[in-house]
Amino acid sequence: MELTGKVAVVTGGNSGIGKAIVLALAAKGATIVIDWVADEQATEALEDQVRALGDQVIGVEADVSKVTDLERLVASAVTAFGRVDVMVNNAGIETRTSVLDTTEAQYDRVLAINLKSAFFGTQLAARQMIAQGGGGRIINVTSVHEDWPMPGNTAYCVSKGGMRMLTRTAGVELAAHGILVVGVGPGAVATPINASTLGDPAALAKLNAAIPLGRMAQPEEIGSVVAFLASDAASYLAATTIFADGGLMQSSPGL
Repeated sequence: MELTGKVAVVTGGNSGIGKAIVLALAAKGATIVIDWVADEQATEALEDQVRALGDQVIGVEADVSKVTDLERLVASAVTAFGRVDVMVNNAGIETRTSVLDTTEAQYDRVLAINLKSAFFGTQLAARQMIAQGGGGRIINVTSVHEDWPMPGNTAYCVSKGGMRMLTRTAGVELAAHGILVVGVGPGAVATPINASTLGDPAALAKLNAAIPLGRMAQPEEIGSVVAFLASDAASYLAATTIFADGGLMQSSPGL
């Protein structure tokens, strides 16, 4: 399989898009390190799924908004498996609050989990990849909202816009080391973060009508894009974002 012998770390890896990424990478033979902060049972169940595919896996409880926890996450991967070849900065939250209503605490939490974790996750993974040699992949799970305004969710959009420039700037800086930094920008995905929309038939119908493909993505459809970017088939992609949005950005002025 394409990723056999590769060690992949996935932040926020035990649910939603993160879980789908873990399974997609494992299906290609990768050894997996699952970062989690809540629901240990879900992590253990996912570890069992990965082992059933014939791959090695560990779960590491780490709050990626803290650099010390990120350091421990990367160190745990190296201690267990000797290296890090793929770093997926996937952890993310949102508050669904406007620029007028967002509190300092909300802003700090969103930026710390979404952007700070991606910055230092990129830094720490890149240092390890350079030390071990052979290059690597750093994949930042961003959003269509790295480019596309979403009134009423300002801090989230700011964090994803920051990830956009992190991907581009770090991608240029690290290319000389054979480290490819690429973003994946999902549109609307059927995950717990969109539970309010999924539970509101009128809101869901409005959203689906705005998407040229007529539906939200399933998490597995994002996982497959990440697995492609982690493989040698994506060896000439760097410092850019691949959007997986069903055509949403091209058909609607914003949501």
